[in-house]
Amino acid sequence: MNDVALTLRDLADVMEGLGLTYAVIGGIAVRAYGIPRPTFDLDFTLAIPRDRLPELFGAVEKRGYSVPDSYQTGWVDPVAKMPLVKVRCYLQGQGVDVDMFLAETPFQQEVLKRRQLVETPDGNAWLATPEDVVLLKLLANRPRDILDVNDILFTLGELDRDYLRTWDERLGVRSGLDDVLRQYDETI
Repeated sequence: MNDVALTLRDLADVMEGLGLTYAVIGGIAVRAYGIPRPTFDLDFTLAIPRDRLPELFGAVEKRGYSVPDSYQTGWVDPVAKMPLVKVRCYLQGQGVDVDMFLAETPFQQEVLKRRQLVETPDGNAWLATPEDVVLLKLLANRPRDILDVNDILFTLGELDRDYLRTWDERLGVRSGLDDVLRQYDETI
């Protein structure tokens, strides 16, 4: 088992032990729904009130994770208008970065409502649905993210377009969604 898979299992155990609802997003979710690719970090959406962050940080530190001082003092990084905190672990001399997006937006709360327990090569985990992963990847909008969206569409085929259209305008990803769906439709 690789460092990312070990970290996923460990953090899932921590979050479940604290009674926190989470969904894996990012590369691990892409590996479950799309063409498997290497990933060296973890990304979660996590329902946790900010006043419980010290409890979460304490629990992960007990397991050997490091939490940057800025997050320990209450700072939260806004990424794509979603609040984020980070932790890091070291296994066998390798660092695994973990991004935890706090589920404070209506979209993130919907992601958690729709999450599904999926058997992955990295173990069973609560994952965001393929549609939600696509929307999150379009929000990030890096070249790797667009490739991930195309891989998910290629592998799974048709997704719930009505659901995607429910959020595309509100998230500001309509143009990107139009592009990837047009490319997909032209290839089938």
